[in-house]
Amino acid sequence: MQELKRFPIGVQDFERLRNDGKYYVDKTDLVYKMTHTDDYYFLSRPRRFGKSLLVSTLKCYFEGRKDLFTGLAMEKLETEWKKYPVFKISFAGTKFTDLQTFNIYMNYILSEFEAGYGIKNENGNEWGARFSKLLTTAHAKNGMQPVVLVDEYDAPLLDSMDNPELQNTLKQEMRKFFSPLKDLGGIIRFVFLTGISKFSQLSIFSELNNLKVITMNDDYAAICGITEEELFTQMKPEIQALAEKQKLTYEEACEALKEQYDGYHFSQNSPDVYNPFSLINALADKSLSNYWFATGTPTILTKLISKYDMDPKDFDEGFPATQEMFDAPTETATDAIPMLYQSGYITIKGYDDGFYTLQFPNNEVRFGFLKSLMPYYATPLVSKNDTFLLKFTKALRDEELEQALNLTRAFISSVPYNAEKQTEAHYKTIFYLVARLCTPFVVRTEEASAAGRSDMVVETKTAVYMFEFKLDGSAEEALKQISDKGYLIQYTARTKDDGSAKMLYKIGISFDTQTRTIGEWKWSKDS
Repeated sequence: MQELKRFPIGVQDFERLRNDGKYYVDKTDLVYKMTHTDDYYFLSRPRRFGKSLLVSTLKCYFEGRKDLFTGLAMEKLETEWKKYPVFKISFAGTKFTDLQTFNIYMNYILSEFEAGYGIKNENGNEWGARFSKLLTTAHAKNGMQPVVLVDEYDAPLLDSMDNPELQNTLKQEMRKFFSPLKDLGGIIRFVFLTGISKFSQLSIFSELNNLKVITMNDDYAAICGITEEELFTQMKPEIQALAEKQKLTYEEACEALKEQYDGYHFSQNSPDVYNPFSLINALADKSLSNYWFATGTPTILTKLISKYDMDPKDFDEGFPATQEMFDAPTETATDAIPMLYQSGYITIKGYDDGFYTLQFPNNEVRFGFLKSLMPYYATPLVSKNDTFLLKFTKALRDEELEQALNLTRAFISSVPYNAEKQTEAHYKTIFYLVARLCTPFVVRTEEASAAGRSDMVVETKTAVYMFEFKLDGSAEEALKQISDKGYLIQYTARTKDDGSAKMLYKIGISFDTQTRTIGEWKWSKDS
């Protein structure tokens, strides 16, 4: 069997990756194109998407490390290897919870550079003056134009999302730091900034209006992440090893990887892009786990859930949007869409004449996102939510409908009281989250038929469950609506694996605002 690749799990340093013989998905043709087209760039991508590795690759390139690019596209493209003074600054890895932390970190970073150039700090915490002196000194000393690489520029601002006063203070401090980049444009060779979010230029970069934003540029859509073509042409042995361990065919393994980790698109004509962190972990472990969310619920997502009232069905089923609705400055947003898009929870799934379709990119994100919503719609006790989900899943799988509904009534009645949430929409959302998190099942909501739209359908390997909900209404009325409207007709031809017809269930449910749970239910079944 062909030797499997050594994937760089957790390695974001290009030099270490190359020296250790770890596998590198060659993006150096795009690095060359970028560094020979414009001088000032900004790129946003979700967390763990390879931004830090890209910055590290640029650092090694501008330092003239030709030896590290042997066998890569850059080796043939670059004919003049020059060594530039490089200022690489990363705001990742530190939690900026107050101004003191920011000041300590900035002093640490700048002091390191100043020591290297024999500069004595005479400007205290005036970041712009200190950075300006560093750049001019480096240029004068080396006779070469300095390069500035900033990774995760927005980390301090994301850390202070729930503290507007602190966030505004940090904006002003960062604005001072970035101010020399425009003024010293004549001596600077290259500037590259990465982040997750898009804050308005004026709030951070002052007059730095010459940044070329390549976040939604077709030419650079694949500069981070792993494309479908790269996966299927370069990683066949690893896919086969995964298939054998999971007892799948090669084709089934390809489809499973696609459904679990693919689906990202970063421009109108973007190729299919896989989450690189999840994909290389999956191939290394020969598993199909939820790696992106296994590292913990991101702070960004938690804060967004707390701030905005989000209907998960929209993100699950897709919704139309203009570019202005999602590729927008974060601090001026009136809903969660810009941050959800920029941080990778929803992505472009289609484009037609100025209108985009946004949706969850893949099953990993869908499951992780919906699971993160459960504590806000139901109970904050994650273990209680998970225990209920396991029991509910088993009951539907075994067609024990009474058991499933009794479990649901008890679960919803345990949800902490909140008068604002006593709506039919809220109860329906809890039901939707519960059904959608039962991952073996197919779930549809408000699916259109000739006579109208049903509330929710859950389809298992052996049965189809049609739900209709009423708030302070009659379960009988809800059940009658399913029959009168013929919602189940389109499912009569559904079959089990053995070819026999699936059992069809009609369930009418009423929610009681007094008892704050399911008031009553009625159901019937048709074979």
